[in-house]
Amino acid sequence: MGLSNKEFSQCLEQYNAQRENGHIEAKVLASLEPYRVQNAIILAAGKSTRFAPFSLIKPKALAEVRGEILIERQIRQLQTAGIEDIYLVVGYKKEQLMYLAEKFGVHVVVNEDYDRYNNTSSLMCVRNVLANSYICSSDNYFTENPFEPYVYRPYYAAVYAEGETAEYCLTVDEQERITAVTIGGNNAWVMLGHVYFDEAFSRRLVQILEDRYENLQVRERLWEDLYRKHLDELVLYRRRYPEGVIYEFDSLQELALFDPQSSSLSEDR
Repeated sequence: MGLSNKEFSQCLEQYNAQRENGHIEAKVLASLEPYRVQNAIILAAGKSTRFAPFSLIKPKALAEVRGEILIERQIRQLQTAGIEDIYLVVGYKKEQLMYLAEKFGVHVVVNEDYDRYNNTSSLMCVRNVLANSYICSSDNYFTENPFEPYVYRPYYAAVYAEGETAEYCLTVDEQERITAVTIGGNNAWVMLGHVYFDEAFSRRLVQILEDRYENLQVRERLWEDLYRKHLDELVLYRRRYPEGVIYEFDSLQELALFDPQSSSLSEDR
């Protein structure tokens, strides 16, 4: 039997207080153990064609943003949160990302199908390690560290988009469980940023992946599209983030608006 939300919050408060004092009680750790984040997956295999001309030379994950390499910042944020078991799925220009294994101790997994299929193929490459897992995109920039060592329930990060948007828009119930995902909408909460799978979600998703992966349409689309078709079986909750915390740069123009001084804006010249 798991903890209630209130009990989890109380245990987490005890954990944080005791950590500051240098001694965490075994009973607190035992209560939180089912909610411990076991690893993180960073998806970095794609070509990112919309980020050209930079992406013609380097993977988008190596773009500089406010003086830091995008993917290095994300790895550091995960490690600061105590998440050391990190899997980096690479494909396009993979040789340029291999240094991260030595520099940060991450596991590098090569997706040989990156140029034929979508990120569903990257999840297939790491399906055997999916558990209590963060799923991250290598092109996200977080102004605040969103990662935590313990998470109560599985979620997809969401931000509010005013006006018309082409992003994946969420409908939720009174408990914030995602009940519908539509592509495009108006004045909506949209999927943006990291995702957290718990063990139950991971177990069922892997079953669906393995069962459906022979279908070409599944391989050619995002894993989120497979999730959308199985909302009754795959439980995720919306986790809302305020404006200015999560960024995703689809183009160099978007990067320039956020960081006009980025050296990546001129590396192609």
